[in-house]
Amino acid sequence: MQATLAGIEGDQALFLMSGGQTIKFPISKLSPADQDFLKKNTAATPAPAPAPGGSVPATPTGVTPRLPIEKRVWPKEVEVPARSIEIAVVTEKPEDKNCVYQSEAFSFHSEEKLAGSVMKEIARTFEATRTLLQALPWAIDPKPPVDVGRFQARFYASRQSYIADGGPENSGGVYMSRDRTFRIPFQSLGLKLLGKTWAKDDGYSNDTIIHEITHQLMHDYLAFLPTWVIEGTAEYTEMLPYKAGRFRAAAHESGFKEYLQHAEQRGVTLADINVPGHLMMKGRDWQMQAQSGGISQFRLYFASCVMVYYFCHLDGDGKGTRFLKYLDKIAEAREAWNAFFANPLVKVNKETGSYQWPSGKVTPPAFKQDEEYGFEQMQILLDGRTAEQLEAEMKAGFKKIGVKW
Repeated sequence: MQATLAGIEGDQALFLMSGGQTIKFPISKLSPADQDFLKKNTAATPAPAPAPGGSVPATPTGVTPRLPIEKRVWPKEVEVPARSIEIAVVTEKPEDKNCVYQSEAFSFHSEEKLAGSVMKEIARTFEATRTLLQALPWAIDPKPPVDVGRFQARFYASRQSYIADGGPENSGGVYMSRDRTFRIPFQSLGLKLLGKTWAKDDGYSNDTIIHEITHQLMHDYLAFLPTWVIEGTAEYTEMLPYKAGRFRAAAHESGFKEYLQHAEQRGVTLADINVPGHLMMKGRDWQMQAQSGGISQFRLYFASCVMVYYFCHLDGDGKGTRFLKYLDKIAEAREAWNAFFANPLVKVNKETGSYQWPSGKVTPPAFKQDEEYGFEQMQILLDGRTAEQLEAEMKAGFKKIGVKW
């Protein structure tokens, strides 16, 4: 991996990745030479220079160090590390529909027992998507819920049990932010029953899984983002060429053109996109248009993917600078609220999402905790342009890669 040493936190080394996010790695798993290097270099790290007035600036609680945007790079290929998909069996009680397995960052709760080799193949897609989100210059820095320590996923042997536990009837899988859990039936995992054993169909598409895992990994951002950014980023990761734990991120253009072809086969084209209307579409309007499902719903996802792709690879300098600045601004609100909720004086009701704090002792962040904050920051993406001017630039940008709007 390409990373910069960012310090030591307990028994973990902090590394600032080239994508801008920070990861932790157990010092004990490093080679003796690397452990010695850490001791010497962290000990030699100079103290921060005093701020005006003599005080030493401190990194606010909950704020993650971030690489400057100009130093972030778009990865060429992202492959899941072998250690991430080592499976641990926590419990196997199929008679109680309670089989629990763990990979490095995920906890999988299955209704039926799954062979280690099958579970490893499933974990490969989950952990590879996490690796991708860590590598992208979006600097998302995905973190699992503190109280459980891992991202949660539930697998259902039948669609009936999936729907009974809240899964939407017209869905192949869903991430539910209320309990931060990804739910999916066996069929959508590509599992098939051979005799009495569940086996993995290697030819099965992982698109739905990658899309919903992206939502799960971006959970802390969702409250502040317009729906088109939420769905557009998930469609973006889904359309990247992927196979057996490896994303060919540098092949994003071919992946996007294939995505356009699939859309055309469904009767949806770039001409269907109203950029000004989609850019400022509120969540309630999205839901109203999506209720009918089918093509009407797909048009919303399609337009969102097109816009995210443009901002990542065709806008301005072609490096996604405006989009990265936008996500960094969202991260400010995300980290401020995370720090607020981490305060032991703040009491959160997990069932309702409401919270209380002692007046005069705790001050909530000034950032709005809803999509309005994301819409207010839209000026970063527009950067002085009107929505109509942006649409004209989008058409010109896609023309440069041979895509006619």
